Amino acid sequence: MAEPYNVLFLCTGNSARSIMAEAILNKLGAGKFRAYSAGSQPKGQVHPETLRLLKSLGYDTSGFRSKSWSEFTDPGAPQLNFVFTVCDNAAGEACPLWPGQPMTAHWGVPDPAEAKGTEVEIALAFKDAYRMLNQRLGIFTALPIRSLDQLTLQNKLREIGRT
Repeated sequence: MAEPYNVLFLCTGNSARSIMAEAILNKLGAGKFRAYSAGSQPKGQVHPETLRLLKSLGYDTSGFRSKSWSEFTDPGAPQLNFVFTVCDNAAGEACPLWPGQPMTAHWGVPDPAEAKGTEVEIALAFKDAYRMLNQRLGIFTALPIRSLDQLTLQNKLREIGRT
């Protein structure tokens, strides 16, 4: 079997969306993908509602932590095949140059950590973000990546971000 593709999900705070995407892809794409997450300005802790939601859905959350994207530019860091920004802020930020020139796309998702309202309304914002990411990652994991040329794959990655 071929080596799994390394995928990095970037966000500003690395406390909600990018963590969810990492969890989802490691479950959906087990064996085919290895997912990571990071932030340009990490909060330093994963949002408690992110952990609560993922635990309620059967994910092991013990290994999640909020970390800087600089960890993925250090010597010995995994060589990335794909880098996806999942928050609106990250799309406009200057991203570091990634070794090996991974494929990139922006898959913006509203930030559930910014949700205001009742406990139920906040929980719903997190569920909505999870649903959007799960749908996009389901499409991504179904792509015949090895049989697509670079331009076709790049276009498909961008299309996924618009779903």
